[in-house]
Amino acid sequence: MRKLRMGMVGGGEGSFIGAVHRRAAALDGQIELVAGALSSTPEKARRSGRALGLSEERNYASWEEMLEGELALPEEERIDFVSIVTPNHMHFPVARAFVEAGFDVVCDKPLVHTSEQALELVRAVEKAGTIFCVTYNYTGYPMVKQARHMVRSGMLGEVRKVIVEYSQGWLVRRLEEAGDKQAAWRTDPALAGAAGAMGDIGSHAENLVATVTGLEISAVCADLTTFVDGRRLDDDGNLLVRYAGGAKGVMISSQISTGEENNLSLRVYGTEGGLQWRQEEPNHLLFAPFGKPLQILRRGNPYLCEEARRATRLPAGHPEAFIEAFANLYLEAAAAIRARREGRIPKRPPDFPTVRDGARGVHFIEKVVESSRSERKWTDARWETPQPEGAEASGP
Repeated sequence: MRKLRMGMVGGGEGSFIGAVHRRAAALDGQIELVAGALSSTPEKARRSGRALGLSEERNYASWEEMLEGELALPEEERIDFVSIVTPNHMHFPVARAFVEAGFDVVCDKPLVHTSEQALELVRAVEKAGTIFCVTYNYTGYPMVKQARHMVRSGMLGEVRKVIVEYSQGWLVRRLEEAGDKQAAWRTDPALAGAAGAMGDIGSHAENLVATVTGLEISAVCADLTTFVDGRRLDDDGNLLVRYAGGAKGVMISSQISTGEENNLSLRVYGTEGGLQWRQEEPNHLLFAPFGKPLQILRRGNPYLCEEARRATRLPAGHPEAFIEAFANLYLEAAAAIRARREGRIPKRPPDFPTVRDGARGVHFIEKVVESSRSERKWTDARWETPQPEGAEASGP
């Protein structure tokens, strides 16, 4: 079985997430980077590609040149898929162009800037029949999969309340004015989109809740704040959430919480029990069944569900974390890409966030921004599942 050939757009010199994607994709020996357009400037793109050992003929100056160059190759030599790790504003044009050309895509989050773009991309993917994975990487953790299994199988009973927090402290000062590349684009609405902290990390919080619980948001009451003077996007957000079916939620997304590093945590409370998971201690899941002692479930043990065991590489007591979670998404995407190329139906449904999950996330960001700007207490935030072009819309 040959390795899948990956091309990458973005992720060159000075990129944090590009290097993470490359390491994760390579972890299981199924994917190799063979082509790239690694920066928005030709000189930096080529320099970045040379540093990674790309051949000169596939070390492209721009993504447009990469698409043209790959299409000019015999089909059996082209990249199998493209990984898009640019700032947010480039996700849509790059993803749409590669999808329409028939390439499978792995794309960082949030998916695009607007729901209109998201709908266009959903329809393009479904028309082309391509694989599209959105890297909400926290869904790749084994104990998140275990939490999903426990909630979806009814072990917590009826879910009543969900509390999700994603707090960081790295933007407590105006780093965007100090030459910090990551801060600069994440706080620029032209590059990041309509939201700052809520788009950058709040989108992860929304996706984590949706993945674990399956709950659908019906309304939000949002308070977004820009604490750092001169900053153009929110750096702190607090939400009350109503879910279809009656569950209630609290969501916190902050990048000015001094002293916090990457504190993503989830608590789910049902009629029969509760559970807690923290990204900074990802190998443990706390389960509190009603009237019984607290249980600590640990990654790598045989008592976990099949999905959690499948996402585990090392024995119990040997920690796995961020890179491995990313790698699980690439591994699942690779299986789906192989199945599509071989014209067969996968043995089991692929376990990764899809273009529709990405579209729902964009809708969520828009509704949170709308709510924060509104004088109303609650904003309707229901998401309608995109229908095939020409079909009547229906509920989620």
